[in-house]
Amino acid sequence: MTGEVTPRTETPRAATYQQSLSRSLTFRENILITLSAVTPASSVFIIIPSVIRGVGGASAIAFAIAAVVGISVALCYAELSSAFPITGGEYAFVARTVGKSTGFALYLLTIISGILILGVIASGTGDYLGVVWSALEGRWVGLVVIVATGFIAVLGIRTNAWVTGIFLTLELLALVVLAVLGFVRVDQPVSVLWTAQQAGAGSTLTAASAGLVVSYTAIAIFAYNGYGAAVYYAEETRQATRTIGRAILWSLAITVVAELVPLVAVLLGTPSMSELVSADSPMNYFLLARGGPVVNTIVSLGIAIAVINAVIAIMLQLGRSLYSSARDGSWPDAVNRPLTCIHPRLRTPVAATLVVTALGSLAYWLLPFEVLLLGSGASLVITYVLVGLAALVGRIRGRTSRAAYRMPAWPLPPLLLLASMVVVLGENLLNDWVPVTIAVGILVVGYVYYYGYIHPRRDERWTLPAPIDEDA
Repeated sequence: MTGEVTPRTETPRAATYQQSLSRSLTFRENILITLSAVTPASSVFIIIPSVIRGVGGASAIAFAIAAVVGISVALCYAELSSAFPITGGEYAFVARTVGKSTGFALYLLTIISGILILGVIASGTGDYLGVVWSALEGRWVGLVVIVATGFIAVLGIRTNAWVTGIFLTLELLALVVLAVLGFVRVDQPVSVLWTAQQAGAGSTLTAASAGLVVSYTAIAIFAYNGYGAAVYYAEETRQATRTIGRAILWSLAITVVAELVPLVAVLLGTPSMSELVSADSPMNYFLLARGGPVVNTIVSLGIAIAVINAVIAIMLQLGRSLYSSARDGSWPDAVNRPLTCIHPRLRTPVAATLVVTALGSLAYWLLPFEVLLLGSGASLVITYVLVGLAALVGRIRGRTSRAAYRMPAWPLPPLLLLASMVVVLGENLLNDWVPVTIAVGILVVGYVYYYGYIHPRRDERWTLPAPIDEDA
């Protein structure tokens, strides 16, 4: 291994990062890894059921509204990522548009929440593998998944693209099965798709308010999240400046279809709306009612594969984020040096990825599930707020002028994004203020660290070089 740290110059603005990672991914391979981070099947079977139990058939409306919000988010990500195709992701373009201190505060929030999310996702593996083979139930299964996927993630980026691509195909097949079972036999009227209902006494349905539908839209937005992860692989994607925006938009489009179509199929094809809404596991109820126990077992295996695939993709993302932070000089040199090591043959950030694996394993094993969930609960909302601000400020200050992709109808997309997040943030505070407080607390720690350690050394740290010139 060789440690590669961006060289400092007397004119930091003229400096660029070195091409240390392997620029070997195609446009399609980037999308494969990005969709694996979104993991549509996990959203359909883990997140969508809570929305169905909350607002019944109107969950289709919640996910349709979330798709509109998703378009505004994706447009902001596309322009910012095209202007700054840097493996650091959100913090890299927020730091260059909104400000360095805010960029680092966001970095700390995303890396901590990402490590906690690894535990949240991995915890579901045993539940679905246990349906196939009871011996695979238990908390230990999640730990094995995190460790195993960490070692997979250090392999070459193209190898990971193919591994995640195969897993993604299997999880999408599970969603196809779900959609076919629903559309083959439609028992519910189309009006069910905009009828908000909750389970009442004795499995009867009672009307739910429009405000409740709006609150569940926040969960739907989270279910679609992940398409912006394409930028984390920008330095490994060919012609990234020209293609990264399209990769993000295509990832969103595929995600919406992969999640919304099966949801509509289940709502229209369920034998009983009241049984579906009142079921502890609506999707399992539907599969047993329409496909039987064998189909339920096969699809459960597909969901377990989807969970494992998501952990691999998020591990890739977090490893590159930690590598990028060390390359920018975020930590003491004794920490930066090993974290910027690139494997000479694999061309991957091995040390950074293994550190994320260790931290994710410790967090999963030592922290209760409720703590993992609370710690990662509000990070997405704050991230989207800062992405919206970056898209506005970047254009106004001319800092995104180099972007090959320019969003249409600017400034409407970032304004719509910010307005949506204000509503979602308000709902989060009304329902549970603890996750928001934790997220804000992490941001404050990030600001304190930046001004206490990085800012006094600003001549040599966080000089934020220009993105790599692919044509050089």
